[in-house]
Amino acid sequence: MADSESAMAQEIAETPDSAERLLSDADKLTAIAKWIAAYAPRLVVFCGRGSSGHVGVYLRYLFETKLGLLTSAAAPSVFSAYGAKPDMRGVLFIVISQSGRSPDLVLATKVAREQGALTVAIVNDPDSPAAAAADLVRPIHAGIEHAVAATKTVVLSMVAGAQLVAELAHDSDLSAALQRLPSRFGKALARDWQDWQAALVTAPAAFTAGRGYSFGPAREIALKLTETLRIPALGFSTAELRHGPRAAVTSSTPVLIFRQNDETAKSSDTLARDLLDAGGQVFCAGGPQCTLPWIDNDHPVCDAIAMLLPAYRAIEAAARARGLDPDNPPHLSKVTRTL
Repeated sequence: MADSESAMAQEIAETPDSAERLLSDADKLTAIAKWIAAYAPRLVVFCGRGSSGHVGVYLRYLFETKLGLLTSAAAPSVFSAYGAKPDMRGVLFIVISQSGRSPDLVLATKVAREQGALTVAIVNDPDSPAAAAADLVRPIHAGIEHAVAATKTVVLSMVAGAQLVAELAHDSDLSAALQRLPSRFGKALARDWQDWQAALVTAPAAFTAGRGYSFGPAREIALKLTETLRIPALGFSTAELRHGPRAAVTSSTPVLIFRQNDETAKSSDTLARDLLDAGGQVFCAGGPQCTLPWIDNDHPVCDAIAMLLPAYRAIEAAARARGLDPDNPPHLSKVTRTL
């Protein structure tokens, strides 16, 4: 590859400014929250594929812990391949899509709305088909992404969802922490995870782990490793990786652990200690077992998002070191055309 900066690197660096732009769009947020509160959903269903699906995993923890609402993940093939039309009355259906043009997600949103759900689209393009299919639209204001592998749109989708939860829960502490995120994103980007990056250059496979709020981000980073570095990578709960899946961890397969400072911290610390004692390549952000440079703790909901940024940077650099183009992973496009 040429020495010029990749689009992926540029877009990762744009995330703090983009987050500030998103967080300033308070009127749209308040209006959506009022609609949802009046609707009083009994269940929340998240719909998204790939990185957007991992945003949904992240948001499931927030809706259940902060709002006490039961959540589920939609299976788009139920609507597309099988043509089913389940009863969606009383359901808040949240579709998450960077492009807003994936046919199966658009169809699922249309059917959910027809079957009685209140539908919300978290999208980058407010003029997209997914946005048109939904009752309410929360644009994330990321601007155009030129790199095929999504980064800043993933981060901003998580921020948009967390901001909605904070508004619905009247959680002033979380709202204040979200407003600090642009600054913290900048500090996170200044943390160089070069040790993990170096391990990735020759790794035949890799693992990521997180728990609670960081489980979705951990799964997202595993996907980026597979897409961008073309190596098998799996994201697990820190609780799960201590058991059966640990059999696949070897001294040649680096493990990245996201550890936020909350009730899940002990599980992450125990996993890191056990893997280190066994001679594993362990790279941990946060906590006493921390082997990667990290910023001070803030709100755990927000820290789980911020950890994505140095991880993205390391993956982009590792791809170039492996002689790969981080902007154009094979078999991947900005619009996932599945039906």
